[in-house]
Amino acid sequence: MLKHERKHHQEKHRQYEKKDNRKKRPDFIEEMKMEIASELGIIQQVQNEGWDSLSPRISGKIGGKLSQRLKRINK
Repeated sequence: MLKHERKHHQEKHRQYEKKDNRKKRPDFIEEMKMEIASELGIIQQVQNEGWDSLSPRISGKIGGKLSQRLKRINK
């Protein structure tokens, strides 16, 4: 295997590793969204009707709170 071929192979391998990490992350984010929905008192609506049933205003609140928490975690 030539040097540039090996480098390309290693880059592809890293991409697969990153994708595997992303698969784990949605569960964590989904848990956080459910926690926030519970705090906002809309957990029953989410469980019964789904996320699509929320108004844009409430969805924005959830997204904002989620973003703040993720920033705190990453610091």
